[in-house]
Amino acid sequence: MTDVEGVIRREAEDLELAWETLPRWRGVERPYSAEEVVRLRGSLRVEHTIARRGAERLWQLLSSGEYVSALGAMTGGQAVEMVRAGLKAIYLSGWQVAADANSAGQTYPDQSLYPVNSVPMVVRRLNNALQRADQIAWSSGDGVDVDWMAPIVADAEAGFGGALNAFELMRAMIESGAAAVHYEDQLASEKKCGHLGGKVLVPTDQFIRTLVAARLAADVAGVSSVLMARTDALAATLLTSDVDPRDKPFTTRDRTHEGYYLVHPGIESAIARGLSYAPYADMLWCETSTPDLDEARAFAEGIHAMYPDKLLAYNCSPSFNWKKHLGDDTIARFQKELGAMGYRFQFITLAGFHALNASMFDLAKGYSTEGMTAYVRLQDREFALEEEGYTATRHQAEVGTGYFDEVSQVITGGRGSTLALKGSTEEAQFLPADHHSHMKDIEPRKP
Repeated sequence: MTDVEGVIRREAEDLELAWETLPRWRGVERPYSAEEVVRLRGSLRVEHTIARRGAERLWQLLSSGEYVSALGAMTGGQAVEMVRAGLKAIYLSGWQVAADANSAGQTYPDQSLYPVNSVPMVVRRLNNALQRADQIAWSSGDGVDVDWMAPIVADAEAGFGGALNAFELMRAMIESGAAAVHYEDQLASEKKCGHLGGKVLVPTDQFIRTLVAARLAADVAGVSSVLMARTDALAATLLTSDVDPRDKPFTTRDRTHEGYYLVHPGIESAIARGLSYAPYADMLWCETSTPDLDEARAFAEGIHAMYPDKLLAYNCSPSFNWKKHLGDDTIARFQKELGAMGYRFQFITLAGFHALNASMFDLAKGYSTEGMTAYVRLQDREFALEEEGYTATRHQAEVGTGYFDEVSQVITGGRGSTLALKGSTEEAQFLPADHHSHMKDIEPRKP
């Protein structure tokens, strides 16, 4: 026992020193000690390589002075195409998981109706797809200059319960390889999409406990996860309790039949909550109802007046009717102006949902009336995209058929006679000539 106590003490001293000296932790408050973290770690240390590497990479990108743009992915294939096209990070939306990617196999609205393990499972799925793309590129020598393991920013919604639920969800996110996770200050049991009505806020102090729980989980895991705090106070009109004095300026005496307090929504409330969350989060996000640069500037200035270096995030949401609110010129410069205000992470939450559905409807509509002409039109579009780096026209190679042919050859000592890509339709009709020469190199050896 004496030896264990000594180890805990020494590791706690090292951890405390890191918190005090590393620039990464400047401005981050922890209402717990390094020794408490070490005691919760256990004797077996699991290395969460993808989460750790992703968190470090994302923080580097966010600290570079340029804003990071991301799209919401629903599938592994979408994640791969995002990276191949040049995006540096990927967003994983709980809305999209609820709609079409949850472990219950159901279609749900964004109200935390799906099983809590759903988002971690999709994080793992996206990372598996990116890792396969990396393996294919490495083994073939094509695309090795691409950093395939783009950091994933994942949606933890309102934590699916109390502080312990938030702790366990954060742990699951890290184990699946998430680089960053965001939580929102709504009541988990009444959680709504930020662009729906009926949102119920929890007291400021209660949400701070959620953030502390998430940070503690990351510290216990030994990963510098990027923690994002979202407030829905700009539009939410309900509050569970007026117990926190920080909430009283925005609380009325009126109550609903469920017992919730009516509150005054608005930018002042959002700023007040953002300032309260800032010491416990790496990044702040104010959920908005419209794409409004003046509103975004007011929030940024309100936060930066007290926390000048605090990073901000902005949801460039498909829930907005963009052209109804903004002209083409403003839309074109919208993200650049946000970046100048300090919004370093800008993302389109439901990009995967809309891209998938719009493209499939377009194909199905054409196919129902034109037959194969419609599909060939899609194939021609794929051929044209190849000049820009697109490779999924050759779908067999895209998912790793050639990679597993190489695995087979290694297993059989080069004498395998069942290679899949060699002699395939794809090789004959789609693969470039230089690939044929490569395939000759791994032809089965004669007995």
